[in-house]
This record gives sequence, structure tokens and C-alpha cells, in this order.
Amino acid sequence: MSDLGITVLLVAVLFAILASGVWIGLTLAGVAWIGMQLFAARPAGDAMAVTIWGSSSSWTLTALPLFVWMGEILFRTRLSDDMFRGLAPWMQGLPGRLLHTNVAGCTIFAAVSGSSAATCATIGKMTLPELSRRGYPDGIAIGSLAGAGTLGLLIPPSIIMIVYGVAAEVSIAQLFMAGVLPGLLLAGLFSGYIVVWALRHPGLVPPADRVMSFGQKVHESRHLIPVLLLIVAVLGSIYFGIATATEAAAVGVVGALALSAAQGSLNWRTFRDSLLGGTRLYCMIALILAGAAFLTLSMGYIGLPRHLAEWIATLGLSQWQLLLALGLFYIVLGCFLDGISMVVLTIGVVMPTVVKAGIDPLWFGIFVVLVVEMAQITPPVGFNLFVLQGMTQREIGWISKVTMPFFWCMAAAIVLVTVFPSIVTLLPKVLMARP
Repeated sequence: MSDLGITVLLVAVLFAILASGVWIGLTLAGVAWIGMQLFAARPAGDAMAVTIWGSSSSWTLTALPLFVWMGEILFRTRLSDDMFRGLAPWMQGLPGRLLHTNVAGCTIFAAVSGSSAATCATIGKMTLPELSRRGYPDGIAIGSLAGAGTLGLLIPPSIIMIVYGVAAEVSIAQLFMAGVLPGLLLAGLFSGYIVVWALRHPGLVPPADRVMSFGQKVHESRHLIPVLLLIVAVLGSIYFGIATATEAAAVGVVGALALSAAQGSLNWRTFRDSLLGGTRLYCMIALILAGAAFLTLSMGYIGLPRHLAEWIATLGLSQWQLLLALGLFYIVLGCFLDGISMVVLTIGVVMPTVVKAGIDPLWFGIFVVLVVEMAQITPPVGFNLFVLQGMTQREIGWISKVTMPFFWCMAAAIVLVTVFPSIVTLLPKVLMARP
């Protein structure tokens, strides 16, 4: 059978199993098993055992469950509520007023969470009831939250950056550094759209609750201190070479527990729920990673990645044409798979082509994260859409519609980092050059 025939067969099997409701991780492992049984000489059982054990015992991957647990702790304690109280006074003077708390809150929480869904859910629990009570339109409130929630993937520490770093053998610490400026750029684009919307619809923006002096605003900002201390502890330990990404994740967990205990919001129930919630989420991710690792190995034995890279090379695509094709590919794939599955399923196939085209793997990691962010708000499998549907009881189609302007903000961010790649590479170069 030709490479095209093998590819079509395996893709058809993949979607057939997914459509039957089987878990994604088991689906990936099943497709890998079928591929090795039919088209490879190595015994599939032996390969699966070795690969799954190797993917599950990675020390680098230890950072993943720790960051997940840290996000769960913050989700269930008073730290997230305090963050809203500290942010709100500074937003009253901007066009759009408290709508900016969605963006600012997600930006800050993303720096201690690493999960898009956790960021969206946590900030949404704080902001949506308050915005609704104050009379802000549901469309722009929910749309801005869906878009800004994706910052959990881009602003470090990021779960998907850890997954990409392991899969593509790129430094996770450098990926974390590279995500800072693009994350701030995207947050600025989101707030910019809110400003434009507010200026076009001034009658829909409620008046300010009350006017505060600068001193009063500073006083209210004291509620931000615990979260900012946690951000400094986690990211500072990485950027200044004090700790690896895995060690910094442990610092984050201990810091989150200590701060929530100091505030009196940590008890046995929240500790237990956060630990169980983090364990459930990580087990799901670990199963996907194990299945994808086996699938990557299977594809390697079949030879599809090498043949695909050679085929794309014969097309003579320029770098921007290749990036455009890959961007469209990931957006379409995001309509059917979640972000982590997209990365672990495709990186083994895509990276040889990317490297051969002369694209920096570090820069490409941020490009992939941005495109995966777009997939978080594309139906029918947009994780942020599911989160918001559960929180608001709105239809997925309506949520997708009000989120679309923020989808285009992400597209603009991709164009900007492609035209100006130093947005991604500047911070890693500066910090890594430090004596």
C-alpha cells in the first residue's frame, strides 16, 4: 500500500474510533497498534510497553501534574477572589470598564495556572456574575472571557509548552521565556478590541460604580500581593536559573498551599478536592501522552514522517507558505481534537519538516501554542466553549459567535510574531546571555 493509502486508512480508523466515544488516549494507542501490526516488522506489544513506560517515567514531565495541582489549589481557595478585588478599581477609567477584568484576570491567573480551561473557569466564576449584576452585555462579557481564557496556554507556566518541549526536545525554560511577550501582546490585542467595542457602543457600557482616588486604588491592590508573590516565586526561580521547570512547579504548589493557608481558605476539603481534581486531569493528559508517544513510534517504523517531510520538501514551499499550511491544518484539526492531543499527535510528524525548512523550533513552539489557542474556541471541540457552556447554559453556537472577534485577534497575533519573530526570541536570548 502507498504512503497516501496508509495515511488515509489510519486517519479513517482514528476518526472512526473517536466517533465511537473511545477515550482519546486509547484511540491513539489503538491506531498505533493497528499501524504496527499491519505495516511494521517490530512486534506491537513490545513496542507499546517500552514506549508507554518511557513516556510515563519522564522526569521533565513531572512538572505537568504539579502545575495542574497548583491551578486546582487556586481554583478552590480565596486567592482568585482577592485577585478580582485588586484589579477592578484600575479598570473603571478605561473604555469598556470592568470588561477588562476578564483580560487582566486571565493574564495574571495564567501566570500561575498553566491550563486554559482552569483559567477560563476560575476567572469566569469571579467576573461573569459581577459583570451581569452590573448590567454588562452577556455577549462581550462571555466572548472576552473565552478569548482571554486561552492565555492560560501561552503565558508561562504552560502545560502545553511542557508537552511540546518534551515532544520536540526543546528547552522548557526557554519556551516559558519565549511565551511572555507574545502573551502580553495577545492580552493587549484583546483589551484593544474591548476598547474599540466600547467606543462603538457607549450606551451598552454601564457607568462606573464609584470614583476612587489613586490612594484608594493602591489600597485595594493589596489583594493582588499574594498572587503576584506566587508568580515571582515560580517564574523568577526559572528565569534566574535557581530552579528547573519541574522544581519551579514544586515551588508553585508549596507557595499556593502556604498562601491559601495563611489566608484561612485552605482546609482538608479544599486540599483533598484540589489533589483529586489535579490527579484526574493529569491522568487524562498522561493517557493521551502515552497513546500519542506510541503512535509517534508507530509512524516512525512505518516511515510516514520521513516520507511526508520528503513530499513537502518536493513542493518547494517557502517558510511562510509552510507556516500558512500548518496553521490551517492545526485550526481544522482543532475542530475535532483538544490542544494537547493535537500537539502530541502531530509534532513527531511535523518537526522534521519544520527543521528542514530552517524554522527555529523554539519560535515554532510559540506559533503552535497560538494556533492551538485558536482551536480552544472553535466548535465542536473547543474546550473553552465547553467550560463556558457549563457555566452559562448558553448554546455552543451562540458562544462561538460572540467569541469570533477574539479568534481574529489571535490570528493578528500570529501574523505579528511571524513578521516580527524577535517578539518570541528576544527574551530567551537576553536572559540566556546573562552571565
